[in-house]
Amino acid sequence: MAPGDGWLSEESENDPARLGARRIWIVDPIDGTRAFMAGREDWSVSVALVEAGRPVVAALFAPATDEMFVAVAGGGATRNGAPIRANMGGGLDGARIGGPKRMLDRMALQVPPIVPMPRVHSLALRFARVADGALDVAIAGGNSHDWDLAAADLLVHEAGGVMTALDGRVPIYNQPEPAHGILIAGGRGRYAAVIDLIRTQTNGLA
Repeated sequence: MAPGDGWLSEESENDPARLGARRIWIVDPIDGTRAFMAGREDWSVSVALVEAGRPVVAALFAPATDEMFVAVAGGGATRNGAPIRANMGGGLDGARIGGPKRMLDRMALQVPPIVPMPRVHSLALRFARVADGALDVAIAGGNSHDWDLAAADLLVHEAGGVMTALDGRVPIYNQPEPAHGILIAGGRGRYAAVIDLIRTQTNGLA
């Protein structure tokens, strides 16, 4: 950390001084705590450097699978040093989607056959799976926080994908309340199809 950098983490006290910092480090030492405690593989360590509300450097490490994801704004995204790209296909027929089961169940009733994928308990890692192409779309059902999202956000965008709220706006980090609602990530075609579907469902999927 450079002098004057702010800090925000799930595991430390929220210091309001961070709001006046030009740059802030957003850290989750264990994203997917229940998975970690259960001996599962789907947990991660997530670190992002944020400037003006958006991530500019990101690192996400999945220790159980020995995967290191890194992204720099304007410099692309990698996994274990190799470039990664989000899947660019369009439409939802056969799309591999990860997210809360209740959301996927409702989607499966209304669209051509999607492929609901097993839940990735680390939200950061779930979105990283969009960046590396293992998932076509990932959904966060709400109640996520800056530390769950900031690193994966940059990974998705630097891999050519999109990650936004339902209104199409990208998340802004280091706000007084670091919480977020429903978020969708994917390659541009399938991301757009999921956004359209959720918008047209009665009362949304919340």
